[in-house]
Amino acid sequence: MSVEIESFATRRTVLGALATSPLWMSSAWAQPNNLKISHQFPGGSIARGDFRDRLCRMFASEVEKRTRGGVKFSIYPDSTMMQPGAQFGALRSGKLDMALVPLSYAGAEAPEANIGLMPALVTSYEQGYGWRNAPVGRELSRILGEQGLVIVSWIWQAGGVASRGDPIIAPEDARGLKVRGGSREMDMLLQNAGATVVNMPSNEIYNALRSGALDAALTSSTSLISFRLQETARSLTTARAGSYWFMFEPLLMSRSVFERLTKAQQQAVMTVGADLEKFAMNSARMDDAEVATVYRGVGARVVDLNPDALRGWQEVARNTAWKDFAARNSNCAKLMALAEQSIAAI
Repeated sequence: MSVEIESFATRRTVLGALATSPLWMSSAWAQPNNLKISHQFPGGSIARGDFRDRLCRMFASEVEKRTRGGVKFSIYPDSTMMQPGAQFGALRSGKLDMALVPLSYAGAEAPEANIGLMPALVTSYEQGYGWRNAPVGRELSRILGEQGLVIVSWIWQAGGVASRGDPIIAPEDARGLKVRGGSREMDMLLQNAGATVVNMPSNEIYNALRSGALDAALTSSTSLISFRLQETARSLTTARAGSYWFMFEPLLMSRSVFERLTKAQQQAVMTVGADLEKFAMNSARMDDAEVATVYRGVGARVVDLNPDALRGWQEVARNTAWKDFAARNSNCAKLMALAEQSIAAI
């Protein structure tokens, strides 16, 4: 009996020593966090496909390398994990680890999110990416942080209009058409122009255009390609000469998930996320150019916005969507004021 007691005490002493030793603690740090990244865009590989899916895969590979396998990822493209609109609630509750998702999709839950697709507020990539370190971007990060979200990568995309009929250039061209805008404020702009608004995520546009449920749809240049909308459209208005449709589509992490990572892992996540923003901007610009080639290749009429048309859309937005957004709550008012300051600074 005494031998058994002594043996048990010895094992307990050894285990206790191991638990407090640097070697044991290092091993515990290296235990992988298996995080899930969800998005609605077509899947591919690091080398090929929709750049938003590629960015997620590049991010996962680089963070895993920098954390020596301490953080691993599984990627779920094409809404295979959950529907686009469900991702924000899941991120905020910690039920979903990460998502690359249009921020405006959270507008119903958090009205501040609609700043991410505010018509004619952002009209260039330089302006959009400038938000990251500008007062408007810091305020947006603060608001999202309070709502349980961390911006890992700032991703902006210009968009155009795919149409079953004539191209939509000036506001009056939308009159009488069924059009998908993509956010509450974009819908308000279209309604003021005389369109009937149809709400749906970008991965449902193809079938709606094919069936005639939509006459036209505004979406990013990348989605205009990835979702093969050229098969359903006779006309395309591109973003090559400027656009009143710029969408913020960040790579987000649940704050509760972020906070359970070690400081070194958090630093790896944020550093890699920031490093990939140049890839995102260059890829989006390439898609703005490529989309014109793709649509022209199937015989669609391809046009660009002219400066007068862009100013016309901005004037409509200033008196409708911008004013409505600023009146929703104090956060929205502050965001709009800071965003307008960023326009004046250009």
